[in-house]
Amino acid sequence: MFSAVLITKNEAATIADVLRPLQTLTDDIVVIDSQSTDGTIAICEAHGARVIQSEWLGYSATKNFGHSQAKYDWILSVDADEVLSDELISSLQNIQLKDKTVYALDRITDLYGTWIRHSGWYPDWKIRLFQRDPVYWKGDFVHETLHVPIDFEVVKLKGKFYHYSYKNAEDHLQRIEKYAVLAAEEMHAKGKKATFVKLYLSPVSRFIKTLIFQGGFLDGKAGWTIARRNAYLVRRKYRLLKEKTA
Repeated sequence: MFSAVLITKNEAATIADVLRPLQTLTDDIVVIDSQSTDGTIAICEAHGARVIQSEWLGYSATKNFGHSQAKYDWILSVDADEVLSDELISSLQNIQLKDKTVYALDRITDLYGTWIRHSGWYPDWKIRLFQRDPVYWKGDFVHETLHVPIDFEVVKLKGKFYHYSYKNAEDHLQRIEKYAVLAAEEMHAKGKKATFVKLYLSPVSRFIKTLIFQGGFLDGKAGWTIARRNAYLVRRKYRLLKEKTA
């Protein structure tokens, strides 16, 4: 048996769809909420989740705090905009958990109603089922990653893991601004500088990489949008870094 752990802040628009599949998999859904004001807490409780209020500690620390509150040692880590497909639910219902093993989910992202199958967004296998303590989140800013011991086996599960990341273009741009700020803070903390190459050539390089080398052109208009937004994110984070180091 495993616990499902999520972190939330104002996720009322999506959280019910996220929680319904989880109710079929576990009797322990833990939600670490950082002062939601839009009804998220009530929706979570109505879907059987145990909601714990916490100040925002950063992505990694907040997720790790959620692990510490779980009933079971095995953790299914799900974001508040990720929904399990029926096939993935079946895989998780029939899983035989093994020590020194982590399980990866086949995540695919929606961009304004289009499933993205290239552009560096897919394939996008995410390790999300694991034993706490030997496996934990690390990273202080936006790029939280899982620490997995090198001798652990990674098993890929069947079934899609649907990621409804962006509601619309405005939401996408707002998220980019948020990530740019966090990325600039992270780089500043590490003593990095916004060089000429980083400011002016890296955005162009990122655009070409996304559109051509990562197959963005195969995603049509959506791929073009992703390439442009990726380039903008790179330019924006280095401009913010330059402001911090001026």
